[in-house]
Amino acid sequence: MIHFEQELDTLKARLLNMALAAESAVTRALKALVERDDTLAARIKEEDKVLDRFEMDIDEMAIDLLTKAPLASHLRLITVAMKAALNLERIGDEATTIGRRAIELNAEPQLKPFVDIPRMATLALAMLRDAMQSFVDRDPVRARSVIPRDVEVDGLNKQVHRELVSFMIEKPSTITRCLHLMVVSKSLERIADHATNIAEEIVYYCEAKDIRHDPEIKRPHAPPGRPAPNSDKPGSTRGNRSR
Repeated sequence: MIHFEQELDTLKARLLNMALAAESAVTRALKALVERDDTLAARIKEEDKVLDRFEMDIDEMAIDLLTKAPLASHLRLITVAMKAALNLERIGDEATTIGRRAIELNAEPQLKPFVDIPRMATLALAMLRDAMQSFVDRDPVRARSVIPRDVEVDGLNKQVHRELVSFMIEKPSTITRCLHLMVVSKSLERIADHATNIAEEIVYYCEAKDIRHDPEIKRPHAPPGRPAPNSDKPGSTRGNRSR
């Protein structure tokens, strides 16, 4: 039993390292975009291979542990680790997409100062960090607090798209750049979706409740005597909502 618990700890540590790598990939991709750094953007694809390896390693460890898990809580932890790894790998894919679009955008004059896109990245990465911190602390309240924050990222994505549509109508010469930026914005919106997926999985791990399709259950709540966390406050760092 002691050896099994050590293996679980190794699985959790591997997942947390993967989350750090995913966050780093997104941060680098945004830096490549904002600073117009082609060299950095080109490296994002190579870094995505690291996340692919993480996912395969976690799946392999999890499948082995599933044959040994004595408790339902262990089974939940192992399956949640596999699902979280899948979402983290897809976050890496979105970082790669942003890196590719950055290279295309850097070949032309900058369309406008970046404001909403970096804000979307900040919000999405804060959601990811909070989701992973809730996993570390086994804190379903914090995990639930992540879920409503996806709405703000969705709103910013729609705002960016409206603005870029206006650019394309007024200046057809900007169409290519606008389309690239729309893809970047959509990638960030998907990253927030993946963070939400992970948070939902953490609630399942902690409470044995599947809250994917129940808006009422998804609402942040706290046990008696404990205030619900501020859903706007960035923190430390079931299903698939991203389509």
